Amino acid sequence: MQATTGAIFLLPNVVLVALFLLLPLVLAFIISTESLGSLGDAQFLGMNNYLDLMRDSVFWETVKNTAVFTLFTVPVGMAIGLGVAVLLNGVLPGRTVMRTIIFLPMVISGAATGVLGAWTFNQYNGFVNDLLTSIGLPAVEWQSNGTWAMASIILVTLWQRIGFDMLIYLAGLQAIDTDMIEAAQLDGSSAWQRFRYVILPMLGPSTFFLLIMNIIYSFQIFDVVWAMTAGGPDYSTTTVVTYAYREAFDDHGPQELGYGAAVGVVIFVITLVVTLLQWRFSRNRDQVA
Repeated sequence: MQATTGAIFLLPNVVLVALFLLLPLVLAFIISTESLGSLGDAQFLGMNNYLDLMRDSVFWETVKNTAVFTLFTVPVGMAIGLGVAVLLNGVLPGRTVMRTIIFLPMVISGAATGVLGAWTFNQYNGFVNDLLTSIGLPAVEWQSNGTWAMASIILVTLWQRIGFDMLIYLAGLQAIDTDMIEAAQLDGSSAWQRFRYVILPMLGPSTFFLLIMNIIYSFQIFDVVWAMTAGGPDYSTTTVVTYAYREAFDDHGPQELGYGAAVGVVIFVITLVVTLLQWRFSRNRDQVA
């Protein structure tokens, strides 16, 4: 009877997962084996789209761009979020207001954040260049230079995501038993030693969760990039998701849905492998501990 009751309660979730997750994955893989444009019938190609993808130099450039974006947003954002969380976890005047202000960018949609970032980093009349020139520094080519364009996207993403990192770390800090910290303090440990050997290990679950979520976000970043640079100049800020969109749906692209689906399947596989590796590493670490 209990098993039947449990199955009845699980059935709606199973149906939703199958309908909105498993079915789209299966359809995406099927489309990725076809030559399918915006018009006309599909033509079966087998694994040719994937073979072409492996030989596509632009695709590998987008993988590199995504890796650079991940490298500069995930660890840096988590480190800043942790520092802010530790600071706002103490007794500070107006800390509730500060938490709200820092978390507020997470409420704004990615497209709106991208538009705001494009205005802020506009190389002709943006706030950042106006500020640089006002203090005697040269203006930066935020849109026409690929390196600076990527830097602007990273800075806007950090501004948007730090609030989420802070919130998760803040919840982790408030769940730590204060008796352990007080015991370490009575043993004569310094503030750094208490943070390094007591607080930081206790934040392991929060760190693992943020690592997974932020890496998945980095591999799925689209709205901020498209609103700020549309992947340009050339392909210097194109990530794997924006490349899939360009190939499948962009009016200026080939509109090859099968090839875009192949890129999407590769994104899913990469994300799945990275998540499984992190899960395995975390489980091994917990077993050793």
